[in-house]
Amino acid sequence: MTTASTDGTSLRERGLRVTSSRLAVLRALSEHPHATADDVVRAVRADLGSVSVQAVYDCLHALTSAGLLRRMEPAGHPARYERRTGDNHHHVVCRSCGAVADVDCTVGHAPCLTPSASHGFAVDLAEVTFWGLCPTCAVDPVPAAGPLSTTL
Repeated sequence: MTTASTDGTSLRERGLRVTSSRLAVLRALSEHPHATADDVVRAVRADLGSVSVQAVYDCLHALTSAGLLRRMEPAGHPARYERRTGDNHHHVVCRSCGAVADVDCTVGHAPCLTPSASHGFAVDLAEVTFWGLCPTCAVDPVPAAGPLSTTL
């Protein structure tokens, strides 16, 4: 579990100023991993009161660039953010409702997948997205023509 003190230290260690909005974004993503930017905006506003959408997007960008957040973009869904970084884990996404869950790397060290040809790249990450239906949608699927839900 993270605290404002450890989050503040993490921000300073990466050369970032400690601001209330950055701390609120980190708190929001601790409580709601795989949140969309819109989800984070709502959580930060509930936490701090008034904050601009642009300020939250700026925080998400800065925190991702600093390695404190990971951004994932499942095809056909909005980008999601999470605090779990540096362990090369993967994700499973429900193709009906958009729910996302972590899947630990199952073999060896990062990257857990070795490409057949690296073309000279120094590969340090493999992103795998598993697709299927979550337990809720497998029992009661959302109609294919219906809108995708991306809220937490």
